[in-house]
Amino acid sequence: MHEAARAAMAASGQWSGAQLIGRAVPIGCVALEITQRCNLDCTLCYLSESSQAVKDLPLPELYRRIVDIASRYGAGTNLQITGGEPTLRPRAELIAIVRRAVAAGLRPALFTNGICASRSLLAELCAAGLREVAFHVDTTQQRKGYATEAALNIVRDEYIARARSLPLAVYFNTTVHDGNFAELPALVRFFVSRSDAVRVASFQLQAETGRGVLGARSALITPASVSEQIGRGAGAPLDFDAVRVGHARCNRYALALIVNGKVYDALDERRFIERYIAETAALPVDRLSWRRSARALAVHGLRHPAFLLAGLGWLVRKGWQMKRDLLAARGRVRKLTFFVHNFMDAAHLEEERIRACVFAVATSTGPVSMCQLNAVRDAELLKAVPMPIGFWNPLTGALEARPPAKLVVRHSRRTARGRVRAHHSM
Repeated sequence: MHEAARAAMAASGQWSGAQLIGRAVPIGCVALEITQRCNLDCTLCYLSESSQAVKDLPLPELYRRIVDIASRYGAGTNLQITGGEPTLRPRAELIAIVRRAVAAGLRPALFTNGICASRSLLAELCAAGLREVAFHVDTTQQRKGYATEAALNIVRDEYIARARSLPLAVYFNTTVHDGNFAELPALVRFFVSRSDAVRVASFQLQAETGRGVLGARSALITPASVSEQIGRGAGAPLDFDAVRVGHARCNRYALALIVNGKVYDALDERRFIERYIAETAALPVDRLSWRRSARALAVHGLRHPAFLLAGLGWLVRKGWQMKRDLLAARGRVRKLTFFVHNFMDAAHLEEERIRACVFAVATSTGPVSMCQLNAVRDAELLKAVPMPIGFWNPLTGALEARPPAKLVVRHSRRTARGRVRAHHSM
């Protein structure tokens, strides 16, 4: 698994001492889309124009895909339980999917717009083994009464409150477009101020794909410009190149340490960071428990004194850098990860990036690059799915003896989304 990932990184020129893929993990994550339905109609949406019209995949097929992901990438693989909006799936089925993922050794995370993700549902999912939840909140969703990202902080605070005290790492996803680009520094300051509860702030750049009506982004929005906006909001320079997660044109990663409300770059010593990546890649580091992680690192350090000395040196230097704020905060340090993901336009896929993709989505024939699937999503959704007995028809949800002929969606007001809805309203 790791060998194939390393080969893919090397073939695309992405293998280096800073690369996590092929060293710590064989893939970044795999999305399991458990429904195509959604209760929003975002102005930027990767879903197909047919998505709202197709039935939910049968549980046995989802279970088969879970097993397939585990067999391909191994225990500990990050599984995004997503959609569409996954909480539209019947509650018992959603819980069963989480349980099955945990039983397969995967790390399931719920990716949701939060509208139906009640406190009680999150608690039940935690009992089933869920440990991460990513809330997608931004102005592309056109939530009534919330015209700006600043206004949407009320919604974000509500979602944080729902998850608080549950054993959940909380993430927030934000789609970046012309309409909210200028608001990014203020939004970053919000995430910094909530770093006691928020672990990851992820920013996805606008792409011309799916059913969204906004189309291609302007030249203003690039991975570099978004990274700069994040740095402005953080109030400190952050190194987005010290750690690589797949292709440099796809993903950018930064790690901030927050002490007394002030941001410090955790990755500003590249030489030590590369050594840390090399020596800890195989360790059982638990992202959700700093105590377990510290224990694993301590044991490794005792066995490798040179690494221990290097780590202690880094701690001393970082502690000296933060000394005033450490005293004011009584030694309390929080961690906040920033991630920038650059999706490709459907009509402008780059083969090199597809081959090096670390963000896959499960399909009936195996995981494929998310950008690659987005480019053909409508055709893929309208294919019959082979089952142990017969073929599952995505428009009727029925099993048929033979693959149905070409399926055609005839939209109603209920199923029209994105460009289809805009066309119907003209």
